[in-house]
Amino acid sequence: MHPLAQQSAAPQHSNPAFTATQINEHLTTLPGWSFSDGKVLKTFTFKNYFETMAFVNVIAAIAHSTDHHPDLSVHYSRVVVSFNTHDVEQGKGGISINDFICAARIESFLAMNHE
Repeated sequence: MHPLAQQSAAPQHSNPAFTATQINEHLTTLPGWSFSDGKVLKTFTFKNYFETMAFVNVIAAIAHSTDHHPDLSVHYSRVVVSFNTHDVEQGKGGISINDFICAARIESFLAMNHE
């Protein structure tokens, strides 16, 4: 399991947004994830619509348990997942540890179910 996946997400409104250096450091631990347009994102591909929707439901459960919700772009055999933190820096928005915790939980789920 990815070490970040074991951390708990928490409100970030009084915390500063991550710097570019912090974002890049965290991205190195999450293969395939990138930073673009103010979001941490990754595209996941699947064999069919059923697998795609099952994955979306896993993301929904992670989002519910962390109270941190991604933007999803759902297609027949792929899902684009993008995270940012709306409440960081007193509501200005940006990237926070919560984005990486959720990304790590997604990666940990996939690793456990594709061994």
